[in-house]
Amino acid sequence: MSTQTVLPIDILIKKRDGLELSSAEIQQFVRAVVLNGEAKLGTAPQEIAAAEKITDAQIAAFLMAAFERGFTREELAHLTNAMRYSGETFHAAPLKSFTVDKHSTGGVGDKSSLLIAPTLAAAGLQGTPSISVPMISGRSLGHTGGTLDKLETIPGFDTQLSLARMTEVLLECHAAMVGQTPRLVPADRILYAMRDHTGTVESPYLITASIMSKKLAEDLNALVLDVKVGSGAFMPSYEQSKFLAELMVSTGELAGARTVAVLTTMDEPLGRFSGNWVEVWECVEILKGKRHALSADLIELSNVLSGWMLYLAGKAATPEAGALLADELMTSGAAYEAWLKLVAAHGGDVTVFAEPASFHKPKATRVLRAEQRGYLAGMDCKEVGWAVQRLGAGRAKPGDPVSAHAGIESHAKLGTFLEEGDPIFTLFAEEEALLEAPFAMLKATVTLSNEAPTVQPLIREIVRQ
Repeated sequence: MSTQTVLPIDILIKKRDGLELSSAEIQQFVRAVVLNGEAKLGTAPQEIAAAEKITDAQIAAFLMAAFERGFTREELAHLTNAMRYSGETFHAAPLKSFTVDKHSTGGVGDKSSLLIAPTLAAAGLQGTPSISVPMISGRSLGHTGGTLDKLETIPGFDTQLSLARMTEVLLECHAAMVGQTPRLVPADRILYAMRDHTGTVESPYLITASIMSKKLAEDLNALVLDVKVGSGAFMPSYEQSKFLAELMVSTGELAGARTVAVLTTMDEPLGRFSGNWVEVWECVEILKGKRHALSADLIELSNVLSGWMLYLAGKAATPEAGALLADELMTSGAAYEAWLKLVAAHGGDVTVFAEPASFHKPKATRVLRAEQRGYLAGMDCKEVGWAVQRLGAGRAKPGDPVSAHAGIESHAKLGTFLEEGDPIFTLFAEEEALLEAPFAMLKATVTLSNEAPTVQPLIREIVRQ
């Protein structure tokens, strides 16, 4: 760390004026952000020097300057690195294994992690090279679902493992699925909260630093990114989604992790179910070899992402060969065995998987049906996600409670021809009153047509260096 005395105000003015910040300046600014947060909690380790004292107003001004000016690729790499090392990090050396993970930019019904983690774990348990998946995941927010909320519907499943316990689980199972610890990348937690209050959440540069700092803190050798495009994607256009993918790939590569982004379509919910337990149920059925036709897109996506992970880890000669291996690991039952082992290691009750359908106990349901004959031609997938959230399966802000059994079942995919009265969605909730608004939202967003729509392919583009 440089001992050069530069005040936070000087750093934010430099960024405001469009000048490039040095690595030392960025490190100093991030350190000041973390010390400021620790001072508020009364946990600052020492007296804070004048050059490291920063106000919330200065942090907010820096974020807005970054939002307006952006960063060079080198600045972004420095920012991500400073955030990555702003607290504790995971150390993968004891694993003696190739570490690889995936990240999705969020979507509706996107439960691929629940298939990918056990599939890669099964591959890691079979000979060399050894593979480990230290998967640190998040919770639902806005219209997108969260992996942790889904896992925590499994009785006893502990997502809040210490890094030491995470290492033990990885050594035993070759995968672990946990949440962010309080000391892991604290700079991101502080900056993300401030972005939410300053209108800077949508900056692709700040999104990249946020995502990549947490993923790189896992001490990864490789990372595969699932970047959504379409009406249910976080970014509003294909071009912006691709730009975000390019930024994340560049940042990962500069940090020494082989990084690939897959642009995938999110114009409708992925798979058959959207919610929490219902998504676990869907994945367990797939792992047990029961493949519902409406889960075909989920299986395809999981195999493609797993294929890239296996290829980068040296388990497959090509990504396509990796996808075939991933499918074989699922159909053979090896991935299901790895799933049971993983859940048990996290303290979860595996007996619920014997009859996962019977564990689903919503107190109220309603079916949305086609009011006329025609093709299912379109929907605003983000609006579908908000309907799922309003049913109780998601949260509008961090800390909101979520329901294990709320959600929807999709009965048709885009392009399906429906007769009048055919079901489109079944809604699940804990109370009858919670069905009203989501039902109206889904009814309003679904469109039927006499002509078959043009449906985008699931896999749109691969971005890599």
